[in-house]
Amino acid sequence: MKFDYSEEQQLVADSVRRFVAQDYAFEARRAIVASPEGWSRAVWGKLAGIGLLGLPFPAEQGGFGGRAVDLMSVMEAMGDALVVEPYLATVGLAGRLVSRLGTDAQRAAAVPAIVEGRQVLAFAHTEDGGRYDLAHVATRAKRSGAGYVIDGVKRVVLHAPCADRLVVAARTSGGDADSEGVSLFVVDAKAPGVSMSPYRTLDELRAADVTFKNVALPADALLGGEGAALAAIEEAADYATALLCAEAVGALKFACDTTLEYLKTRRQFGVPIGAFQALQHRMVDMVVSYEQARSMASLACARVDTEPDARERKRIASAAKIKVADACRHVSQESVQLHGGMGMSEELKVSHTFRRLTMIARQLGDADHHLERFARNS
Repeated sequence: MKFDYSEEQQLVADSVRRFVAQDYAFEARRAIVASPEGWSRAVWGKLAGIGLLGLPFPAEQGGFGGRAVDLMSVMEAMGDALVVEPYLATVGLAGRLVSRLGTDAQRAAAVPAIVEGRQVLAFAHTEDGGRYDLAHVATRAKRSGAGYVIDGVKRVVLHAPCADRLVVAARTSGGDADSEGVSLFVVDAKAPGVSMSPYRTLDELRAADVTFKNVALPADALLGGEGAALAAIEEAADYATALLCAEAVGALKFACDTTLEYLKTRRQFGVPIGAFQALQHRMVDMVVSYEQARSMASLACARVDTEPDARERKRIASAAKIKVADACRHVSQESVQLHGGMGMSEELKVSHTFRRLTMIARQLGDADHHLERFARNS
């Protein structure tokens, strides 16, 4: 089955590749990662300039009305280049929630600013004890006059240190694991009572544990209906999972390509090591894993935002993540092993790709979690 891009999608892919080649070579990325901020606002502005930040938002909100399948080439290029800027967090998770749940005033305040590169968002959801359960929300939002007061702690909020605003899941009613009672709020990252403990993740992204202590919010900080946000969170998580799978495809392709090139050039016993049949078989297995992952990522991106049945959407997203997570483990480990000891050196991009693939395999749910989820929805 062919998964070729349409003419418009190919144009987008070409523009992203040109950007990566000119502005995001491996050494440029290393400098960005080593900077105090850990990401580049200049790069963010260039992503906005070529239209990537507006691609997934509806035209009536100032975007270009692209679907997940239109973003696949973008995510593949970002996976190849190991882009550390908060693209998925801003447009795939938090921005999507604002776009779909927000009032006209909320959308007008957020979406054009995102599209123009003036605002960065992060999604604050994960908590102690919740693991991958999206319904597990212990952070509380209580009524206070006309508004709300939020108290709680969120863990490993990706890109929180660089976010201007946070989309925060907080419980307005019910027990910590109830499916009802979860609400979403837009919170200024520098609001009184918001504090962060920032750090760098294994794959060199910036994240933070975020504490909310008596954070006062106006009534219009609420996104959507009170206590009814879980379905929208699940939809956004599935959408982001499909995009994450596409990002993995780009990183997997780089790992395969660079390993093949190494096997062709590294010589031992007077011949390239790629001449040894045992290594050829391992290389073929890597490519098979990559092709299978690409097929499943293509399916997920083609269906995740058009499938009307939520149960079928969950099944498709989980099926893709299972296969992609397995490919991430297999290809990343083989690429390092076939490079030998130098495969883990800081100087080689393959070692950084190994880390990113290892994290992608677990981000938004690992293979075991999605296998259980797939079984529940089959």
